[in-house]
Amino acid sequence: MQKTAIVTGASRGIGAATALHLSRNGYRVVINYLKSADRAKALLAQIKGEGNEASIFKADVSKSDEANALVNFAIDYYGALDLVVNNAGVSLFSLVTETDDEQYEKVFGVNTKGVFNMCRSSVSFMINRKRGAIINIGSMWGRVGASCEAVYSASKAAVEGFTKALAKEISPSGITVNCIAPGLIDTEMNSNLTKEDIEAIVEVTPAGKMGTPEDIARLVLFLAREDYITGQIISCDGGLTI
Repeated sequence: MQKTAIVTGASRGIGAATALHLSRNGYRVVINYLKSADRAKALLAQIKGEGNEASIFKADVSKSDEANALVNFAIDYYGALDLVVNNAGVSLFSLVTETDDEQYEKVFGVNTKGVFNMCRSSVSFMINRKRGAIINIGSMWGRVGASCEAVYSASKAAVEGFTKALAKEISPSGITVNCIAPGLIDTEMNSNLTKEDIEAIVEVTPAGKMGTPEDIARLVLFLAREDYITGQIISCDGGLTI
């Protein structure tokens, strides 16, 4: 039976790669976006062009009513919801002393509250069906912290704690909840890094290279299929945080 997945922030980067990979492996995918409508439509066309099912839905997951509308759309349109991938996120490179309230609230609003909103909106349906999977996309900086990214690091660390607690709460109902902590991934989110910055990070990465969005997408699919892995924070960083 074909399954249904929502991928938030799916118009580019890790989200787009995940949506595409899931569509190629038996999932009907709801592509969530906020600003990049053209990219979302292009991804939708690609998935449908390959003979697979998908749809797009604009929503700001930091707002509870919009997250709820996204979840309800998937359930109403496909009659099911088997997987939620909470990928939507924003970064912030700033000293703590130079970070204002608005920046702080935006980062936590999307990265942390967005995960909470999506989980709160989707778990009741999954609990009633006694199955489902939630995969949150964190960051290696949520595990070890990053200088000049204290707010971003904290927002992702909060996602890790939330993942573990939610797994204890709902895994008895047959739902897995896990978090992936990517390392340096070749996406636009890291476009602020110079060539020298990237080379310095790669040099201390045991795998000796940057990761790709597809590396994360494959791990998402693996976790979505496993029913005895839950409450875990899984690093996908080439060994950087060993």
